[in-house]
Amino acid sequence: MKILWTISGFVIAFLVNLFFPQVAETVRIKEYVLGGFRVDDNLAYRLVLMAIIAYYVAYSIFLILRKSNGNRAVKFYAGAKFRFAMGIALAAWDVLGTKLLILPQPFFPGPAIIMDAFIGDTEFILRNTLYSLRLFAAGFSTGVLTGIVTGLLIGWYPKARYWILPVLNICGVIPAVAWMPFAITLFPTSFAAATFLIAICSWFPVATMTADGVQGTPKALFELSRTFGAGQLYQIFHIAIPHAMPQIFTGIMTAAAFGFTTLVMAEMMGQPGGLGYYINTSKVWSAYYKVFAAIVVMAVLFSAILKVVGSVQRYVLRWQKGVVR
Repeated sequence: MKILWTISGFVIAFLVNLFFPQVAETVRIKEYVLGGFRVDDNLAYRLVLMAIIAYYVAYSIFLILRKSNGNRAVKFYAGAKFRFAMGIALAAWDVLGTKLLILPQPFFPGPAIIMDAFIGDTEFILRNTLYSLRLFAAGFSTGVLTGIVTGLLIGWYPKARYWILPVLNICGVIPAVAWMPFAITLFPTSFAAATFLIAICSWFPVATMTADGVQGTPKALFELSRTFGAGQLYQIFHIAIPHAMPQIFTGIMTAAAFGFTTLVMAEMMGQPGGLGYYINTSKVWSAYYKVFAAIVVMAVLFSAILKVVGSVQRYVLRWQKGVVR
């Protein structure tokens, strides 16, 4: 029953696109030749829906064959009704944005029209996506590493807390975009300036949560380790940091959201590439279907980033399994 909830909404969206007549006459459905086959925007949209349906069916069969009753299966089946609603929303969007053209144009094109950006601009979208990934990786990794070191210093050394914590509290609350004029002036390239902006907005939550985690380590653990002859480095790397790991990953998750937002804003304000740059160039020509395509890529990209961070978190904190809720 859950699998029917999962796929039926997307099946309805597929049937609506296939059989609902194209009433609005001003809609231009473009056609391309790919690999010797003629593919138009509607067909590309239906192929995407078929791929989604096939994926959910295959994943459900995988769970059934493995007789999985763990958290993975519970989470998957819990989202069945939401996926049904997503399919219905796509069907309604298709009717209002393409078939009847009721939504204001060109600001709200239908999903089939958005597919034209992926077909006609494939290489350009891919190149800008890779640019965004490279920029985000540089700024985010720098911010996380710097944040962990800063938080460790604040949480462990009272003198470092005295000098660094006020700077953290002052600089951390300033929006990253406010630093842009200084970054452009101080750094030799726009890429380096954007890396700095992403790093500084990622640095604050990681440093704050790391410091809280280290400071919150029970003194009894340190006293017990000292009775066995543990030195300061051992206490830092085997007691303080492991105890702070849940808070550190909370900070990293928050930093990922802040960093991605800053990434897009930095790209829209002077980068020679990236998804933000792609949105800017598309907006100039009123190609809002390309803007929506970039938003879809951003959503998928950020979800993938959170998945990666979540996987690392589950591995590092595997000791929590069965201990915490």
